[in-house]
Amino acid sequence: MKKLVKLAVLAMITAFMSSSVLAATCEVQYTRTACPGKEKISYKKCKGKKSCSKFKEADTVGQCRAKATKSCGNKRYSITKSKVINAIYDGKQITTESGKADFCLEYANVSTEFNQCDK
Repeated sequence: MKKLVKLAVLAMITAFMSSSVLAATCEVQYTRTACPGKEKISYKKCKGKKSCSKFKEADTVGQCRAKATKSCGNKRYSITKSKVINAIYDGKQITTESGKADFCLEYANVSTEFNQCDK
C-alpha cells in the first residue's frame, strides 16, 4: 500500500512538473491614458503607475496574443481614455498577426471603448 501511495505521489509531481515546463511566460505590458482628472483611479490597476506588466501562462504565441488582445478591453469609459498593450512571450517581444506592437490598434471594440471620456 505504501508503495502505491509513493507511486501516486511521484506521478502527480511528474504531471505537475511537465505541465509547468510546457507553459511559457506571457508578459502583458499595460500603459493607460486616463481621462482628465481620473489618473488616480485609472492607474489603480497598476498600483498607481501609468504602466505595469502582468504575467500570465500561455502554451503558445497565439495564446499570448489572445491574452494581450483581451487585455485591451475597457469598461471604465469615463475613467480610462485608452490603453497601449504590448506583449513578451518566452522572453521575446511579440506583435499582432499583422506586425503591430500595440495590440489595441487591432482590438475590435477600440472605437466604442476608447476615447469615451466626455460621453
